[in-house]
Amino acid sequence: MPALIHQSKKARNSPGGLSQTSAAVSLPASCAILSRGAAKSSPRRPADPMAIAAIERTAKHMVLTVQDYSLFAHRAVMNLFRPPRYWTDFLIQSNIIGVGSTSIVLLSGFFTGGVLALQSAATLSEFGATAVTGRFVSITMIRELGPVLTGIMVAGRNASSMASELGSMVVTEQIDAMRALGVDPMRKLVTPRLFACISMLLFLTILADACGILGGGFVTVFMNHQNGTQYISQAWEHLRYPDIIQGLAKPLFSGFIIASIGCFYGMRTSGGTEGVGRSTIQAVVTSSVLIIFVDFLVTQVLLTLFPAP
Repeated sequence: MPALIHQSKKARNSPGGLSQTSAAVSLPASCAILSRGAAKSSPRRPADPMAIAAIERTAKHMVLTVQDYSLFAHRAVMNLFRPPRYWTDFLIQSNIIGVGSTSIVLLSGFFTGGVLALQSAATLSEFGATAVTGRFVSITMIRELGPVLTGIMVAGRNASSMASELGSMVVTEQIDAMRALGVDPMRKLVTPRLFACISMLLFLTILADACGILGGGFVTVFMNHQNGTQYISQAWEHLRYPDIIQGLAKPLFSGFIIASIGCFYGMRTSGGTEGVGRSTIQAVVTSSVLIIFVDFLVTQVLLTLFPAP
């Protein structure tokens, strides 16, 4: 104890001893005070109100667009069951959609089947199973690639034409003139296009499936040098009714999407000729994406209803 008292006195008597001791004691406390002050002086920055408003505005626009599209599609479908019915316009649109799209559908189906035969034969040859090439091509074309490729090709050709045609009529006030004359534009312009697209896409899908199988057979016989009779027997014998049902159900949804989306964006056109181009792009992109998305949903439902044996 006397030694400690002596050391403390010595520290006080020594020059700078008291200041060094107080500095050593006060340094941690000062650091703690500074850190608390810094924490108090830098509060959390609030979220940018402009960013929140932009997100909210975008979400509201999407919800309102879906709502308007649902009402638009419902009205177009219900018009078929109430007079007047414009059957002449239905036949004209069937000719434009069906006959006009035949060439691109046949070519895309033929070459798609050929590519499937090439790829499948290259893979199956590693297992010595090239004999089932016809089965692979037919099931793939009828179940999946035929309906999807046909829908996308028709969407690129007809959804754009519907949107641009109806958009031009809106911009030039022809739609307003039809309403002034007592003609419902939905009955006259939208409903015939909707049901013509649904009916024609079914037949176009059948043609695409047939051309795909023929294209696969052409490649199998003349390029892979396999037996054509074996290819046809494999393509035909292993098809089941669920495969055909699945392949023929998808075009109904695709045709509805193509016509309804194309007419919807066409009737909503605004902003002059620039708005017509914008509506055309939106119609093609939206219909193509929806075709693939609905194809996924329909495939899942049909595989649940008709499981593989």
